[in-house]
Amino acid sequence: MSPRPRKVTDDEVLAAAYTVMQQRGPGELTLAHIAGQAGLTAGALVQRFGSKRDLLLMLSERFSGGTGEMFAELRRAHRSPLATLRAYAECMSGMAETPASLLRNLQYLQIDLTDPDFRKHLARSALATRGELEKLIREAIAARELVTTTKAKQLARTIEAVIGGSMLSWAFYQEGTAAKWIRRDLNAVLDPYLRK
Repeated sequence: MSPRPRKVTDDEVLAAAYTVMQQRGPGELTLAHIAGQAGLTAGALVQRFGSKRDLLLMLSERFSGGTGEMFAELRRAHRSPLATLRAYAECMSGMAETPASLLRNLQYLQIDLTDPDFRKHLARSALATRGELEKLIREAIAARELVTTTKAKQLARTIEAVIGGSMLSWAFYQEGTAAKWIRRDLNAVLDPYLRK
């Protein structure tokens, strides 16, 4: 008698979906691709999640609720608030490892921006991210990494804009890596606020 197969959890299916999304844009992505990555059949995914859209919507909801934990992990891994802030920018640059990967991420962003169900999760994630950036900036001020006159709310907005804009401008020029390009722009924004 063969052992009963291990049940694949929803978290494992969502992790598989995320992995496949890094390789395929929304027009190419199928439940069969996700099922293959998760070790299931496409039919099993339909029974469990309903449709590709429903599965991706669940992934979007999970992702939007995980912002605080992502920043907590970054804080645990880095020695200071400013190092954590820079590590966040490095994480974001992962969306643009190549021009093709940036294009895929922009295709998924288009869905997030135009579909109201996805849009609410995008908005939740964006607000949580800005809040975490503000917290990091306040922590950097308290740690004497940034000058006391730094306006945390405004700088958080500027950092958001710089990271997103820098990613796109890297795609135009494609000089070096996106990570290095974004790092240089972020450092230019932070420089006036650094305690010398």
